[in-house]
Amino acid sequence: MRAARVHGPNDTRIDDIPEPHLRPKSVKVKVAFGGLCGSDLGIYTGGSPSPGEHPMLGQSGPHVLGHEFSGYVVEVAEGVGGVRIGDLVVVRPNIACGECASCLRGELHLCTRWAAIGIHGGGGGFSEYVVVSSDQVHVVPLGVTAEVAALVEPLSVAWHAVRTSGASSTSSAFVIGAGPVGLGVVMALKAIGVSRVIVSEPSRLRRELARAIGADAIDPAAADPIEHVRSATGDEGVDLAFESSGASDVTFTAALTSLRPGGTAVLVGLFHHQVSLDAAALLFTEKRIVGSFGYWDDDFREVIDAIASGSIDPNPLISCVIPLRDLVNRGILSLLGSGRESQIKILVSP
Repeated sequence: MRAARVHGPNDTRIDDIPEPHLRPKSVKVKVAFGGLCGSDLGIYTGGSPSPGEHPMLGQSGPHVLGHEFSGYVVEVAEGVGGVRIGDLVVVRPNIACGECASCLRGELHLCTRWAAIGIHGGGGGFSEYVVVSSDQVHVVPLGVTAEVAALVEPLSVAWHAVRTSGASSTSSAFVIGAGPVGLGVVMALKAIGVSRVIVSEPSRLRRELARAIGADAIDPAAADPIEHVRSATGDEGVDLAFESSGASDVTFTAALTSLRPGGTAVLVGLFHHQVSLDAAALLFTEKRIVGSFGYWDDDFREVIDAIASGSIDPNPLISCVIPLRDLVNRGILSLLGSGRESQIKILVSP
């Protein structure tokens, strides 16, 4: 079968490899669509984060790329229930050891030995077939397309961030960065009834989409985001700020500055460098900073329910669909270049 494998930095190839075989307690999925994620871009430029054999997956590289995908079940191991051949499914790529202190507390998404298929090995969504443990599979209800189902994983990142924030329908929120996760945060906030959501995003395309789904979106190059937040909230600040860009010390500080006293900043974007913190400002205002990492099954189930009920419509996030053979040139290299101005979520079809 065809699969995109990471051989090293800036060296991802479409290879012919053997189809994976069914294992005990597993299902085999024929991939329908895989979403191209910012993490995939980082893996492309930096190489696999686990080029050898990850202890949780037991598979040596080169590893297949792609961790957000949908597909149809084509084989089911004996004794596996809850899923049938022909079902449209999405796969939770994260795997937990079940033995570390985090896992024993029930915080499986914070497993100290965690791994993810499509990142650390174990197959990946940029391929024709994937075999995964049956407990990683979520069946998608009728009426939800395979294209939309491929967005359940990134939307679960956003959903988990909103859950972590403690948001309610009466909250006000400021979202920094309107990439797929930032827009997903807006969608999740709207799904629970939050009416006041302000977004700061330099890309015109992404600002327009943020407005279309109900946010007050501004260009930080044209207007001071903090002044805008203050004006919109009667000079008080917002209850919640979501830093979903991981862009710079400026955006980190803006998230904190935008908060009212006692407000909460949620870090959901991945920073690749250190940021500065005015600890005294936190002490005198009791502002909070929390991280939000990944998701687990509850997030997947709730996102699927929200899509099925119509409270979230991921269709506007889909920019285009490309064949697997064009993953590097029309997908990865495009998003690493000027494609960010014209693309939001690129889906890949094997």
